[in-house]
Parts: sequence; structure tokens; C-alpha cells
Amino acid sequence: MTDKVSPIGEAADAAEAASNIKALDVVARSGFAVIALLHIVVGAIAIALALGEPGQAEATGAIEQLAANPWGPVVMWAGMIACLGLALWQLSEATLRARHLPTKERIGKHISSGFLAIAYGSVGLSFGGFAVGLRSDSGESTKDISAALLTTPFGTVVLSALGLTIVGVGVYFIAKGVRRGFKEELFHFEGTRRGKFIDSLGVTGHVAKGIALILAGLLFVIAAAKHSPDESTGLDGSLKALLDHPYGPYLLLAIGAGFICYGVFALVRSKFGRM
Repeated sequence: MTDKVSPIGEAADAAEAASNIKALDVVARSGFAVIALLHIVVGAIAIALALGEPGQAEATGAIEQLAANPWGPVVMWAGMIACLGLALWQLSEATLRARHLPTKERIGKHISSGFLAIAYGSVGLSFGGFAVGLRSDSGESTKDISAALLTTPFGTVVLSALGLTIVGVGVYFIAKGVRRGFKEELFHFEGTRRGKFIDSLGVTGHVAKGIALILAGLLFVIAAAKHSPDESTGLDGSLKALLDHPYGPYLLLAIGAGFICYGVFALVRSKFGRM
């Protein structure tokens, strides 16, 4: 008896095959490179903040820095295409390719790749906004979104859930760094001296990014608990809040250096990593 494939299954298989085209692979790798560059710039801004200089230590602040150079408009459009392409690739990971995984792994893939698809897509839209002259403060945008949520009946629950989700992603990054879970994505230099150095960058970068995400997520939880949208200031606000504590500047320096490590690691991954 011949197994029958449903029309939906056939359509999904066709879509998965289409997502494997070389062009999407190239665009997705370019997106990884852009995200890597943003991490390096954010890390540099965080270090500058710790030393008393002004700046926005998050994606919008980094994009603003890139937009200020003579090639700004070209960089903005290229960044938008690359990040939206990467978001599309992550979406295909969360849906099309996740179909073949065991149930537990499939659910994890839905959450992790789905979250990254949204994150990379929002960065791509930020690039597009700068390209057409629409520049916004992400901290203020985050406050506005939080304020809108808190006016709805279940806004407190949704905002708390959002914060806890971001905290969970932060914990995931720390665990991935400590356990060297990224090695399955990047094995090109396995067993070499250069590979050990890249591993060190990966561990440091993942842990630093995880800590930053946990801090940002906690602000959403605090905003929901206090019913105060002004508390939810995103990554930039959470890092700047460290400056109010005795050892905060030192931690901010460490996080900034960690973001740079993550950016360098991600640049290597964009070239040699498994897609």
C-alpha cells in the first residue's frame, strides 16, 4: 500500500525546498554578519557608557552610529535586506525544518527560532526606518508598548510573560555558553588552536549577552508588578541602570567586552557556521 502525502505536507515540503536555495543562504549569512557588527558597536557603546560617555547601548543606538558614516544610506538598505532575510530563514527553521524533529526538540525550536525571527525582523525594520529617515528611540518605543499593554485587561500578565520570556532566553544564552552548545553550529576549527580561541569568544559572548537579556527582561517584570511602563526601558535602560550601583560600571565594562566577543564570534559563524 502506498503512503499518501497530504496536500499540506506536499506544500510544506515544497516550501522547505525553496528555503534551501543558495540566495537565501547568502542573505542569511549576511544577516548574521550585520547582527555581529551591531553587537560589536553595542559593546563599544556600553564600554563608553561605563567611562562616562553618552550613547544608546542597544540596536537602535548601534544603527544610528552606522547611519552617521558617508555610506550610511547604502548600509541601512543593505542591513534591512540582510536582517529581514535572516528573519525569514529563522522563520523557516521554526516552522518548516522543525517538522522533522522529535516533539520536545520541535517545541524548543518553535520558541527559540520564532523569537529570533521576530528579533531579527525588528532589527531589519529599524534599518529600514533609518533608511527612510524615521529614527526613533527604542527605549521610548518600549515604554509606549508597555503603556499600551497595561491599559488592556490582561496587559499585566502579558507584560510579565514577555519579561519572563526574555529572562528565559537570557538563561538559555548563559547555559549555551557555559555548555559550549554553540559548537554544533561552528565546528570548522574544531581541535585547532584557533578553535580554542573562538570557543573562548563564544563562551564569554553568550554569557554576557545572557546577563544583559536577563536584566532587560526583569525590567518588564518590574514594570508589570508596579504597573509603571516607565520601568521598561529595554536593553539600554537596563545597562544604564547599572551605573547607579557601586560596582555597576565594572559590570557594564565586562558586559560591553562580552558583547564585542560575541560579535567577533558571530562574524566567524556567519562565514563558517552550519546553516
